[in-house]
Amino acid sequence: MLVFGSSEGEDKPAEISMDPFSTSAASSDLYAVCALWGCTLSGTERTAIFEVEDDLLEHQFFIRTICLSAEALEEPHVVEVQDRIGGRSAPVPIATLHPSCLPMVSFAGFELMPPVTFKLRSGQGPVYICGQHVTLDLDEDESEEEIVFSETSTPFTGRRR
Repeated sequence: MLVFGSSEGEDKPAEISMDPFSTSAASSDLYAVCALWGCTLSGTERTAIFEVEDDLLEHQFFIRTICLSAEALEEPHVVEVQDRIGGRSAPVPIATLHPSCLPMVSFAGFELMPPVTFKLRSGQGPVYICGQHVTLDLDEDESEEEIVFSETSTPFTGRRR
């Protein structure tokens, strides 16, 4: 990405890195893989399960959107979710959709721990669920570097001279 800034009245392009997973001197290497996931719940398929392999990686699952099909009947459609929290958890309704007033719900930052089970509690659907699976691999073999502050630097006191 190029950004223009003024330096002595001139516009010169400056390179700025937009990499969200860039590493700093004080953090270990982080590798992330993102994949979209989706399913359809209906009167015939009322349950969908998102599962991950049992490996040493950290897995995160984010619900992004739940929406009704154009063919959905004029009735309430309730979607509930159950994830792995402490080994036991109860299903929780997360969306009540209706074709005429609320056909879609979007989520920001709704993180669940796999395995995640979605169930169409009421209604005949079809209901579409879209999510994002993020796999994180922390490279802990690398030793963290210490941040060294100069002994001549003084802390900011809040006043300008």
